[in-house]
Amino acid sequence: MDFITHTWHWSISGLLIGLVMLALTYFGKAFGMSSNLRSLCSMAGAGKFVPFFDWDWKSQRWNLAVVVGAMLGGYVATHFLSDSTNVSINPTTINQLAAMGIDAPQGKLAPDTLFGMQVFSSPKILAILLIGGLLIGFGSRYAGGCTSGHAISGLSNLQLPSLKAVIGFFVGGLIVSHFVLPLIFN
Repeated sequence: MDFITHTWHWSISGLLIGLVMLALTYFGKAFGMSSNLRSLCSMAGAGKFVPFFDWDWKSQRWNLAVVVGAMLGGYVATHFLSDSTNVSINPTTINQLAAMGIDAPQGKLAPDTLFGMQVFSSPKILAILLIGGLLIGFGSRYAGGCTSGHAISGLSNLQLPSLKAVIGFFVGGLIVSHFVLPLIFN
């Protein structure tokens, strides 16, 4: 069980992702999570009101299975295969987050201050999460896909727009984490 509960070496994960991408390319499919939102909206009948959602979502049923698998896999990994000694964060990062009032994850992947149930009692954190979600949704649509679609699928197919999007994702993440986050939490 140690092999499953501990972090895998990057080469093993990279090889598995590469094999999945080769299989998807062979079958003429493109991977991405944000495209499933379009499928779900089409299934719910949004195509009757918005032309963007009027398309054959049944051709993407396989990608909906990826979402279900990701949710089930995340649940199983979190509740049955987690090892709290496996998460190690740089002590400098923990001190910087503590100065902003964000607790150390203490073996979890995300701090309770931002992702625990107490979020619903804090209007400030709830507003941050809602605004962040809207920005991510808008950015995914504007960029023509999410980070997984561009970084995994687009780059493996050598698409220049995906390279530009991934560079934008990283630059945006650096700007927010170094300049915006301290402004919000200090």
